[in-house]
Amino acid sequence: MNVTYRGPSDLPEAIPVFPLPGALLLPRCQMPLNIFEPRYLAMIDDALRSSRVIGMVQPIFDDGVRQNGTDLCRVGCLGRITQFAETGDNRYLVSLTGVSRFKIVEEMDVLTPYRQCRVTFEPFMTDFEARAGEDAVDRAAVIRTLKDFVEVNDLSIDWKGINAAPNEALINALSMMAPFGPREKQALLEAEDLKTRADLLVAITEIELARRDDGSDAPLQ
Repeated sequence: MNVTYRGPSDLPEAIPVFPLPGALLLPRCQMPLNIFEPRYLAMIDDALRSSRVIGMVQPIFDDGVRQNGTDLCRVGCLGRITQFAETGDNRYLVSLTGVSRFKIVEEMDVLTPYRQCRVTFEPFMTDFEARAGEDAVDRAAVIRTLKDFVEVNDLSIDWKGINAAPNEALINALSMMAPFGPREKQALLEAEDLKTRADLLVAITEIELARRDDGSDAPLQ
């Protein structure tokens, strides 16, 4: 990114939010978005005119449970618009680069067609530090589990790129790409640190592999 965010004081306290089930954005990772709903086209227009940031957040999984008076998960991740293109058929192709996770303080009453929330970044100060906690990650366990997953699913993978990737980039990219359900994605997002996220990624993948061995093909939820 052309902009460096050193801490919460560099970010707005109120942000537009894009609720998207199953979406996981993590700091310094990229997420492509295909925007076509009018309210979210308006959100991108407004973001480009201001701070160029939007919050990715999942709707809560149980419609009967409300957190802070809203139907959104409490934790999401702020992304900066780092690539933007118009398609000519009323769509935007956008790429977000993750900045920091946030916790929703409250959803705001606004006149915009999209939702906005007051948030705090204070619980996630390490998100502003690139590669924080990399030395604590059990990289060998992650690679071993990834090899098992690739073999079971008959996938091809760029092992040269995998082996060259720093721990933060590897763990966060695998977490975002993993074919897990919304609850697992949220758990990976809310992991306290990189080691915890790596351990959780290994554990969830091992559960999935065990289910495959038992003959159950239902996706994790």
